[in-house]
Amino acid sequence: MPSELGGDRHSRAKSPELIHDPAERAEREARNALQQFDQAIEIIDDWLKQPERQFRLRLSMLLGLHRAALEGISSFAGNFRPAGVEIEGSKHEPIGAHLVPGLLEEMCDYVNDNWGKCSAIHLAAYVMWRLNWIHPFDDGNGRTSRMISYAVFCIHSGFHLPGKYTIPQQIAENKRPYYEALEKADEAFADGRIDVAELERLISDMLASQLVEVYQSATGDQDTSLELPVKLH
Repeated sequence: MPSELGGDRHSRAKSPELIHDPAERAEREARNALQQFDQAIEIIDDWLKQPERQFRLRLSMLLGLHRAALEGISSFAGNFRPAGVEIEGSKHEPIGAHLVPGLLEEMCDYVNDNWGKCSAIHLAAYVMWRLNWIHPFDDGNGRTSRMISYAVFCIHSGFHLPGKYTIPQQIAENKRPYYEALEKADEAFADGRIDVAELERLISDMLASQLVEVYQSATGDQDTSLELPVKLH
């Protein structure tokens, strides 16, 4: 569990580093994070402009978002990892690299086949967990999973979520609950079940926080204990 291993999960692969200076890498990661978010917004806009189209999650979306996050940082930006990878801070052992494309196609099929049957929160939680479980990249898996999850949520909901304190930003600021929810889903899958309930609750709580920030901005109410009376399931 993350709490046993320092509270963080990191991919550990043997890919060459393009940036060796920690400060320079941090600056590039921050710049890429904005670029990745902008690309996610473009994906959302593209689908919301044509609501008559049936949404289809495709590998090209995942690869494009990953490229935006790792451009100039990893030589495998926008490409699947060529070999095995370990996740420090997790008991989960990712599958072999040769299985990645097929399992990602299955992940996309799950979302596409259940688009009209499942809630936005469930599909967003499923994508966030499943991409992390497959771990298709040598680095940037978490960033990409959170961004495609957010895009799926907005497109399924039919609108951009208002507020600047977005769900991906909230996770980035406090990853412990996110890691613990991923571990719960991993444990369920090891028992032969798909159960992303903890991630659904996490996304629901963060959605409420994002909307509360909008309410407080509009009304000038700075009561941080305020909760919106919204039904999220």
